[in-house]
Amino acid sequence: MVIKIILLLVFFSVMLGIGFYSRKHATNVNGFVLGGRSVGPWLTAFAYGTSYFSAVVFVGYAGQFGYKYGLASTWIGIGNAILGSLLAWVVLGRRTRIMTKHLHSMTMPDFFGKRYNSKTLRVAASMIAFIFLIPYTASVYNGLSYLFGMAFDVDFRVCVIVMAVLTGIYVIVGGYMATALNDLVQGIIMLFGIVAVIGAVLSGHGGFIATIKELAAVPSDVMPGAYASFFGPDPLNLLGVVILTSLGTWGLPQMIQKFYAIKDEKSVHTGTIISTLFAVVVAGGCYFLGGFSQISGVESAADGTVAYDTIIPTMLSSLPDILIGIVIVLVLSASMSTLSSLVLTSSSTLTLDFIKPLFVKNMDEKKQLIWMRVLLAFFIVISVVIALDPPAFIAQLMGISWGALAGAFLAPFLYGLYWKGVTKAAVWASFICGVGITVSNMFLKYIASPINAGAIAMIAGLIILPIVSLLSPKLDKKEVDDIFSCMDEKVMVEKKMALPEEEE
Repeated sequence: MVIKIILLLVFFSVMLGIGFYSRKHATNVNGFVLGGRSVGPWLTAFAYGTSYFSAVVFVGYAGQFGYKYGLASTWIGIGNAILGSLLAWVVLGRRTRIMTKHLHSMTMPDFFGKRYNSKTLRVAASMIAFIFLIPYTASVYNGLSYLFGMAFDVDFRVCVIVMAVLTGIYVIVGGYMATALNDLVQGIIMLFGIVAVIGAVLSGHGGFIATIKELAAVPSDVMPGAYASFFGPDPLNLLGVVILTSLGTWGLPQMIQKFYAIKDEKSVHTGTIISTLFAVVVAGGCYFLGGFSQISGVESAADGTVAYDTIIPTMLSSLPDILIGIVIVLVLSASMSTLSSLVLTSSSTLTLDFIKPLFVKNMDEKKQLIWMRVLLAFFIVISVVIALDPPAFIAQLMGISWGALAGAFLAPFLYGLYWKGVTKAAVWASFICGVGITVSNMFLKYIASPINAGAIAMIAGLIILPIVSLLSPKLDKKEVDDIFSCMDEKVMVEKKMALPEEEE
């Protein structure tokens, strides 16, 4: 217990120290929201990765999908690394940085408003972001309850409040730069922690080969050894999970905003490599660990169903105290990094894209900073209230939030970066499609899994937007050409040395 408490105290001290160190970068709106658009590749890559993977992934998703798909759940982590990190950086990173700076855009709703010349779209996007980021924020706390109950035998509500207060302090004081620096520290903890935990769990079952044999012996209705097979017992639903958790990041405001802040061209290339490797280790490691859920002892919920959130804590309960302490810090790192990113995105979006254009049009920089800091505290309080008294469906909140946000935003953002032909009507169609499919399915349940509903919402948006764009009135050609002119700029450099022409 002493070891665990010492690790936590050191961790919290470092987080707060970084927050106060970073306050010099948060003296204006650009610095508070984007770190002055001067954040290097390591900070940006770790900020992207740690915002991607929270306690929901480590505890909830790893246990749930590992139990359902066995070792094949590792494909989710591989998909997160290739589609959610590598391709996201390659396809979106550079163009997002260039175009958002050209448009003087600091948030995703602001990008929609300026790219499509529509204040109404900007306000609508800010409302969608606000509504669906709050339940996602609340779901981040969910994975902590069982772990803290296992490690400290204390009410998890104490942990939720302490974590929320500490996160609020360092984000309110230091803004984006505080979250980025803390994300680097938290990311390093996550990298080493997941490797240590996997090694310990495999060792506890007699090593890698013995663990695989034990898993292969678990009976399945599909085929013998299904949980140790390449694609698992249910490859189609597994594909839906891969699509939602990987492609979904392309349309999430808190993820895309990392590209707004990156420093330069070289940083984009370096950040792509770092972010991909981080995802391979952390996401691949989480889902690989979850793949052994079937042999780790499973509890039943009150209604007789499998209590998925208890699987990973049960798996880790037999570890030595020092490793349990590392796991606690690992999950806290994952949760606090995601939480800080979410609340910063929520407060900046609501301030800059809703309150300022509609209610306080002459808001100066100082007032904008005050509004964002006040709203940041408000978002944390709201998410804590939801987390302390969660609705019955809180376990699915992350999937619902991802489905609605990415379903609404992915298509207009992606096409908007590359295609001049996107129309306002098509963006509205994407918003309605993404939110409509996700929310209606919450009540009508015509798609059995909220995960698959989210994946379908994203794919539907990618199909519907170009069709509506071809059939609806186009935007002003001159204005669109001006927006895309930033992609055609030529930079002249002095020629230092030229190779001689080859002599005949």
